Amino acid sequence: MKFIDTHSHIYSEEFDADRQEVIKRAVQAGLTGIVLPNIGLDSIARMKATALENPELFSMAMGIHPEEIEHDNQEKLGVAHRELSEHPELYVAVGEIGIDLYWDTTYEQAQTDAFEQQIAWANELGKPVIIHCRNSHSQILEVLQRYPDTKGVFHCFGGTSKEVEEIRHCGDFYFGIGGVVTFRNSKLGETLPAIGLSRIVLETDAPYLAPVPFRGKRNESAYIPVISRKISEVLSVPEDVVADVTTKNARALFCLNG
Repeated sequence: MKFIDTHSHIYSEEFDADRQEVIKRAVQAGLTGIVLPNIGLDSIARMKATALENPELFSMAMGIHPEEIEHDNQEKLGVAHRELSEHPELYVAVGEIGIDLYWDTTYEQAQTDAFEQQIAWANELGKPVIIHCRNSHSQILEVLQRYPDTKGVFHCFGGTSKEVEEIRHCGDFYFGIGGVVTFRNSKLGETLPAIGLSRIVLETDAPYLAPVPFRGKRNESAYIPVISRKISEVLSVPEDVVADVTTKNARALFCLNG
């Protein structure tokens, strides 16, 4: 079976000691593609260096993560915009972008402005977006309603069936399902049927949110089959079908080859 991890930060410091071994395990597990979303200015060089080591496996997305947004964001946004406008062929999406109000609401307006600005870039370039939505469902939808042509994925989705329907009214979106689906207290088992396999893509968000039985440990792309297997159980669909459909979904969304 072949898989695509649509969201991994394998370029981060957590993998510096054994990145090549992690990549090898991912390939052995059936990974044929891994999408690397950017976080901030400091991560751009690390992301590029990692992607260049194995361009057939890795694809990149460019954006500024909402937790990187504070008071003066023009430099950060300017760098991201230059990357996208001067090297559009390097990036399959604009991301990771969005609004995160989980820890702090101080920069809600700044995050909203930055999110909207980056949504506009994506639509201008005809690229999908990778959306980080945490405690900000209504704020995210308010922005998306102003950009009805937006397409992309709600990364690390953990919402309700009602939220799925609300998102569908705002644009052409997939839903990134990761390790949370395996957690005992997860409500995703109730939501997955509302999403439907045709709109699911797999992700790890490595090094975060490792699936059971690896919960609490560093996550990695080799665990994607564990996530796929859980989706197979919930939807009563054969594992190879989940692998095939989610891989095709990811290729369609990000215009990936292979």
